[in-house]
Amino acid sequence: MKFAIIRERKSPPDRRVVFTPEQLGRLNHAFAKAEFTVESSPIRIFSDAQYAASGITVQEDVSNADVMIGVKEVPMDALIPNKKYFFFSHTIKKQPYNRELLRAILNKKIELYDHETIVKKNGARLIGFGRYAGIVGAYNGFRALGLRDGLFELPKVENLPDYKSLKAELHRIKCDLPPINIAMTGVGKVAGGIIEVLEELHIHALKPKEYLQLGQFNNVQTVYTQLDVIDYYTRKDGYKPTKTECYNNPELLKSDFMRYAKVTDMLITGHFYGNEAPYFFTREDMRAADFKINLVADVSCDIDGPIACTIKPSTIADPIYAYDASTEKEVPFKTAGAITVMAVDNLPCELPKDASEGFGEMFEKHVIPAFFNGDKNGILERAQMTTSEGTLTERFSYLQDFVDGDD
Repeated sequence: MKFAIIRERKSPPDRRVVFTPEQLGRLNHAFAKAEFTVESSPIRIFSDAQYAASGITVQEDVSNADVMIGVKEVPMDALIPNKKYFFFSHTIKKQPYNRELLRAILNKKIELYDHETIVKKNGARLIGFGRYAGIVGAYNGFRALGLRDGLFELPKVENLPDYKSLKAELHRIKCDLPPINIAMTGVGKVAGGIIEVLEELHIHALKPKEYLQLGQFNNVQTVYTQLDVIDYYTRKDGYKPTKTECYNNPELLKSDFMRYAKVTDMLITGHFYGNEAPYFFTREDMRAADFKINLVADVSCDIDGPIACTIKPSTIADPIYAYDASTEKEVPFKTAGAITVMAVDNLPCELPKDASEGFGEMFEKHVIPAFFNGDKNGILERAQMTTSEGTLTERFSYLQDFVDGDD
């Protein structure tokens, strides 16, 4: 079986790649019936020469490969019919902007395996860039705090060579942090990356109840609390929800997040948000006199969603804006009384080397072996979205109305 690492063609350019030269060289030796090639690229974080030095063939035309592996969406005109493709298609939530892409995949009878759909039996994701999204997002949040309040200046992550350098910058400013309350959401890989940054800064962790009790009386140290779904949702009937209900029965829930918003200065998000779940807080909530959050590092970045001040994604080039609750408009990020927002939607791109290494380790462990062991753990079966007959698999048949629709 022939595998090709394809060139990233989406704009703005993405320097990440699924496998490093070292990882591909290791795979090439490990699997006798596998052949790996790399499509030449001028932007990839690892050069063509580095892959060649690891014994991997680099060429302009990889159309003879069976399996095409990339990171971001492949432009429709670059899709080769009757192939297997791995990339982030951003279609599983029925994202309207990629409806035509999914239609093209079906029309070209491509077998699509979205990176987001590579999961365990219980639905937990096996691979992703989540950890680095959390790391970069949290760092960017503190960078915004320092710039806005004149406390310190952190360089952009894209100007740092690696994660080690990022940690060194955090160490430099940890004594300059003011005594603020920080709430973070989520318990997965993204949240894990956020916590790495908070721990590098030696920020004291509190349980949610302790955090609420401290409230506005914190004037000594920077503290944070980690919130899971059962902390900020309650059932409409007053009962405490189970985690299963929070994920599978959003119609039972209402938000209880305002009790945290009343005592929180900075919010860093790392949660997964289901389409039908209640918003954490609304635009009306942000106009309340006791709404205290003044800076949001929205790593989750659901636009016009649960974090109502995230009205647009920001960019690596221009990562910070502010939201005026009274006018519900974007304003310059240093505007007095406005909520500072960092909502870059492609955060791992800022640490392409480290992010690629981490992603490749997971892909090497879970995905490539599935092609040669009869898919004994069901990895490929669960991940496959479309078939070589141009249809959706049963697991993703819920997307048929999305494919057929126009709105």
